[in-house]
Amino acid sequence: MDKLLKNLGTLFLVFLVISVLFAFYNSQTTQGKPEEISIGKLAEEINGDQVKSVAVEGELVNITLKDDKKQSFTKEKESSLSDTLKNYGVQPEKLQTVDLSIQGSSGVTFWIETILPILLPFVFIAGIFWLMMRQAQKGNSQALSFGLSRAKWDDPKKNKKRTTFADVAGAGEAKEELKEVVEFLKEPHKFHQLGAKIPRGVLLLGPPGCGKTLLARATSGEAKVPFYHISGSEFVEMFVGVGASRVRDLFAQAKKNTPSIVFVDEIDAVGRHRGAGVGGGHDEREQTLNQILVEMDGFDQRDNVIVIAATNRPDVLDPALLRPGRFDRRVVIDLPDIKDRIEILKVHAKEKPIATDVDLKVIAQRTPGFSGADLANLINEAAILAARKNQKETTMDNLLSSIEKVLLGPERKNRALLPEEKWIVAVHEAGHAVTSHLLPNADPVHKISIISRGQAGGYTINLPENDRHFYNLNDFMDRIVVLLGGFVAEEVELGQVTTGASNDLQRATKLAREIITKYGMSKEMGPIFLSGDDEWIFLGKEMKDSRPYSEETSAKIDQLTRSYIESCLKKARELLTKEKPSLQKIAKTLMEKETLEREEFERLMDGKEIEKKEEVVLKEEKKKIVKKVEK
Repeated sequence: MDKLLKNLGTLFLVFLVISVLFAFYNSQTTQGKPEEISIGKLAEEINGDQVKSVAVEGELVNITLKDDKKQSFTKEKESSLSDTLKNYGVQPEKLQTVDLSIQGSSGVTFWIETILPILLPFVFIAGIFWLMMRQAQKGNSQALSFGLSRAKWDDPKKNKKRTTFADVAGAGEAKEELKEVVEFLKEPHKFHQLGAKIPRGVLLLGPPGCGKTLLARATSGEAKVPFYHISGSEFVEMFVGVGASRVRDLFAQAKKNTPSIVFVDEIDAVGRHRGAGVGGGHDEREQTLNQILVEMDGFDQRDNVIVIAATNRPDVLDPALLRPGRFDRRVVIDLPDIKDRIEILKVHAKEKPIATDVDLKVIAQRTPGFSGADLANLINEAAILAARKNQKETTMDNLLSSIEKVLLGPERKNRALLPEEKWIVAVHEAGHAVTSHLLPNADPVHKISIISRGQAGGYTINLPENDRHFYNLNDFMDRIVVLLGGFVAEEVELGQVTTGASNDLQRATKLAREIITKYGMSKEMGPIFLSGDDEWIFLGKEMKDSRPYSEETSAKIDQLTRSYIESCLKKARELLTKEKPSLQKIAKTLMEKETLEREEFERLMDGKEIEKKEEVVLKEEKKKIVKKVEK
């Protein structure tokens, strides 16, 4: 409807412009129009030898006098000009001295003055009817194409800048798995000769932002085959059967262009466990899933079509989707380790001006748990920060600041705190840092700050020396002690606690409960999994409490959780009471400097004084000079 109104407005505007031009033409014609006279006056002027020439154009007679003055009059259609002039007493010898000519009327003038004013309204009305009919036909066309696939198509052969495995940093194991798919798409006859079946589908599993979509596109680029990509949510509509129709059309297009790849992103949008909804078996999502299952199992052995799907929720997928013959391969894409993070940072920093002082290895060490998308965002945020400071290059300081921004949010320097509130934040963060330094299984402190970021009044960044994948009970217990360190520091130094420790208490309680229910590390409960299967509640399998244990067991879990928290609180009190001078020293230094780096914090904990800013600047200058000399 909006488009129809827009077209009508355009048509009206064209009509208005033509009307204005026509009016302008008439005004110009009127301004240059000769003087109109009567036939009698013309007869007198001819008898008086004043007329130079007379030109007849139809009924219009144009007269030019000997003094070049222009005149005109309109004669009668039935009579000729010569006879009329003789009747008005013009002498024949006088008429012969006048240059008399007869001319045909101009076609352009005829159209503009006679035909156009009559034709223009009819053209405008016809244009309105044409637009209305076109809109109606378009609506019918949309109705007919409602069930067609909306997958986007990309042909790597025509795209000069196609994505390949060289553009994907890290994910070495995943690329090795997908090379088999590339080889099959390039040389399918080699597998057919040995009776090997085509792999129906490849399921990419991994956390968000780890490059699942990028790997699927790179597979297509390596194999140089058409790539159809669509999101799982694009199949589902409010009308039953539309999703299934789109699935049929998508696979029909892919079969016409074999070999090809069909990529379905976020397949859990349509691939969830069937029978879970409250709408029965006629749910649109379930019908779409049924059609996907039929299409994947209905391939001819010679149809070189491979389906690649991506999800970060494999636990909720329907078992029929995961059986052999449908998704034959499952490729797990984990969060990148430090080597992969360095490579990913290099890829994203390749086309950006980076200062010579930037050490991407240090950035990779400070970003454990970051996905590829997080690292790309980190580089981008650093570039934005450099641009805001009118710098020509992205520096190391920009990148380090961006890490904190990605983790915690932007700085809130305008958030004014009272001196007593600032002291509370300093004591709280000092408590986290001191307990981390004293515990053997805690991650080292890399930075402490009392500058607000995001929702946090202050923060302490603890990072492991190396990427870790396994943790034991002692690791978890020390982590709880560190989380409670801020709470206990307020209690030891201030004599009371504040609301600033609420998030720490929440995280500590959750970790203590997971030790018991998820990891089976509690001696009292034994090695048993007691966590509720929360996904079933979301799926609609059960509308009631999903805890697979009794009320007595629940009460025992609560008691053990409390005992773990109390044990860690006791340990934190012992450490901070004993190291109260160090706690106070760190808090006072934070009040002065607001931020402490790892080297400064460790010097204070060792009883040494931290270097002044001038000394640090001098050392950095010396380092730069040494580097230049070495080069």
